[in-house]
Amino acid sequence: MSAAARHYDTILSPVITEKSTLLSEESKVVFFVPLSANKGEIAEAVEALFKVKVTAVNTIKVHGKTKRFRGIPGRRNDQKKAVVTLAEGHSIDVTTGL
Repeated sequence: MSAAARHYDTILSPVITEKSTLLSEESKVVFFVPLSANKGEIAEAVEALFKVKVTAVNTIKVHGKTKRFRGIPGRRNDQKKAVVTLAEGHSIDVTTGL
């Protein structure tokens, strides 16, 4: 697999929530990433795809909730989020896409 394809597989989608919007004012961006991705891969992918400088990456593993659908218990999938801190003067507008 080429490096570019690997980067696109590492960053699944941006997280667009009220909390992530508030973090964007502190030059932080939140992405959904695969459960197997590590901080180094995430930083490398963000720098390559968005042409920005990454200073830190924090990851959060969100465990899936147990929910009922028509009385049958089920479970939502686990997810992993990455909070990427960008260097001073760099920014990413996640609403425009790649």
